[in-house]
Amino acid sequence: MRKWHHQRGMTAIGWLLVLGLIAFFTLITLRLVPIYLEYSKVVSVLESLANEPGIGAKPRSEIIKLVNKRFDINDVRKVSPKLVKLSKDKGITRISIDYERREHLMANLDVVASFSKEIEVPSR
Repeated sequence: MRKWHHQRGMTAIGWLLVLGLIAFFTLITLRLVPIYLEYSKVVSVLESLANEPGIGAKPRSEIIKLVNKRFDINDVRKVSPKLVKLSKDKGITRISIDYERREHLMANLDVVASFSKEIEVPSR
């Protein structure tokens, strides 16, 4: 009578595939997390402008100076304060920023992330 011998576990090729997938997703995570952390800093800067007294009555140049100072404090280096847009209508000032970040992934592959944030503050 013969006994069947069953193999248990994964083969070397199986382990290589699993490790390759883990490495790939780790690479993507390491490239994307800093981009989203920077976006959260940009959002916090814009939301802090809403708490600034009289921000709606200030001219664009002063608002850009405030944003620039806060970007320096929060270590936001790859987003320009010049991307901040202002629009005023019907007693409401809208402060918004739209930008895109491109990060090299590997070989000829890049990851592109688009971000947009808008806050509304009373003009007076």
